[in-house]
Amino acid sequence: MARHLSAYQQVMAAVERRLERSKANIHADMKRGLSGLATIASTAPFVGLLGTVVGIINSFKGHGVFAAVIQGISEALISTAFGLLVAVPAAWSFNVFTSKIENFDVETETSSLELLNYLLRHLSQRKRANQGAIGFGGPE
Repeated sequence: MARHLSAYQQVMAAVERRLERSKANIHADMKRGLSGLATIASTAPFVGLLGTVVGIINSFKGHGVFAAVIQGISEALISTAFGLLVAVPAAWSFNVFTSKIENFDVETETSSLELLNYLLRHLSQRKRANQGAIGFGGPE
């Protein structure tokens, strides 16, 4: 198939393939670690909830003594708060980084298209100039 393409078309195809590989590699590098961040953001509230459940269960093991119940509920609420303190910034960070990656994808796509258009114009002009020079007795 490459034999049927002109040298000009082969150069454009090679540049386009290289741009796509570069975009894919950079995108993968940027996404590294985001799945861990998403996991933290989604599981931290459940860890806090587990602490809440355990704290409340422990508070009622005191056989209904009011002070023990209050202390257990307090511990439960503290573990819930810590779960939320981890989850909220992790979810916020995940969304910020995901948005930055999406913006980067748009920018790289735009830049790639601009580069390909520039090369297309430049090579087309060069090809026409060479054909014109040949047609007017220039070197072949």
